[in-house]
Amino acid sequence: MKKRVLSMLLTACMAVTALVGCGSGASSTTEKAAGGETVASEDTSDENLTETQKIIKEAESMTLEELAAKAIEESNGKTFYGVGNSSRGKTALPLFIEYLQSIDPSYNMEYEWQQPKNNKIFEQLSADSLKPEGTFAMTLIQDGNQIESKMVQTGILDTYIPKEWAEANGTTPDEVEGYLSLQTLNKVFMYNCTGSKEYDNCWDFVAEGEHALFMDIDSEVVGKNFLYMLTEDKYAAQLKSAYEALSAEEKAYFDPTIKEMEGEATNLGLGADGKYALAWIKLWVESYNEQTDDGPICNTLVAESATDQSGLLVYSKLRSVEESAGVSVNNIKVAAYQDGYTGMGGYGYCHYLFVTDNTPLPWTACAFIAYMTTTEDGFSAWGKDMGGYSSNPEVAKAIETTYGHSKGGYDEEGNNVYDCKNDRGYDWWTTDGGLVLEDPQYCASVSFTVGSWIELLTKYADQVEEE
Repeated sequence: MKKRVLSMLLTACMAVTALVGCGSGASSTTEKAAGGETVASEDTSDENLTETQKIIKEAESMTLEELAAKAIEESNGKTFYGVGNSSRGKTALPLFIEYLQSIDPSYNMEYEWQQPKNNKIFEQLSADSLKPEGTFAMTLIQDGNQIESKMVQTGILDTYIPKEWAEANGTTPDEVEGYLSLQTLNKVFMYNCTGSKEYDNCWDFVAEGEHALFMDIDSEVVGKNFLYMLTEDKYAAQLKSAYEALSAEEKAYFDPTIKEMEGEATNLGLGADGKYALAWIKLWVESYNEQTDDGPICNTLVAESATDQSGLLVYSKLRSVEESAGVSVNNIKVAAYQDGYTGMGGYGYCHYLFVTDNTPLPWTACAFIAYMTTTEDGFSAWGKDMGGYSSNPEVAKAIETTYGHSKGGYDEEGNNVYDCKNDRGYDWWTTDGGLVLEDPQYCASVSFTVGSWIELLTKYADQVEEE
């Protein structure tokens, strides 16, 4: 009853929010929430742009070589500070400096890359934004929900779309919608196959007695975004379709929960298939075995002793598995790769690139972003990992030629030794593989309603502690 009352209160709050407006949506300044797409703005003339946004607008008409000249002039002899969720920004920066030195051998720039722990990057950027001139030149950041609500709507971060990146994607900077993504990473369903158990439907991972290994949604928030996305009409319909493929016996287990979620879906303003999404979310949150990181999850699943265990984890973790008598990647299967598998195979989230609005080095920030997104060398810091896909199709093709992820499980003699390491690629994962893709705007729109509902669920870890 308590949960039902809260759902009704959430619905009422949604109505009030619609009446009074959302956040800073009434602002008359231009907010570039999506490379070229202006939102929360009543006037898009240049005089209403910030100084950094004016530079970005000019930079979006320039080639990397032209930007490099600007960067050399601006930052020679200075220090570049970057901040990101990926430590490999620290690997990419010296490559960028070498590129600039290939144009001007006298060029020199010091650099520092910070990687805040425990999702503190938002606090760090917010604090830095209060300065007239910030410390950080740019950021590589994940979690589309918080980026939208805390960084973009507040004007802390600006999207820059490189001209040559847009051209590679068959468009122009001013036509691009959404943030600039460096790459999409995938977390996929896997299971230990040393026993006889098979997982041929995404509902199998929330079946009776299942406790899939998963990083807790409060320690890695992109996992919560995954659950938000399941309530979007497209993915809710896919969950319904997967449910309909189950046997009558299997459906009988899920039916009471799906029925229970009908009212909740209505109260939360979800679409016709929302009850299937809420049912899967409820069963998942109340059953997954909470873990601290994807590395330990991988190490557990590939052990011969982990019979019949499953998990949802970053695909690239398989690359670092060291084969031994009791450990092998052949002890697991990637669920979506199996014939007859039905439903979502995992979820995809992005590393996004932004220029800080009070950046001390706007031209250098734009040039660095262009370098990472339009050249193979620029993306090479991330290129060795399967399951990480450059947003630039030309760079993605070059990376595949260099690293051969699609044949990652083949030995030197051409034998398919570790089939699960043969990456099917972005196009496959986002179609046949059923990858659920993060949409920052959608996540932000339901983070209060669906997010508050999720907070009411009792996690499996909490249930165990109570026992």
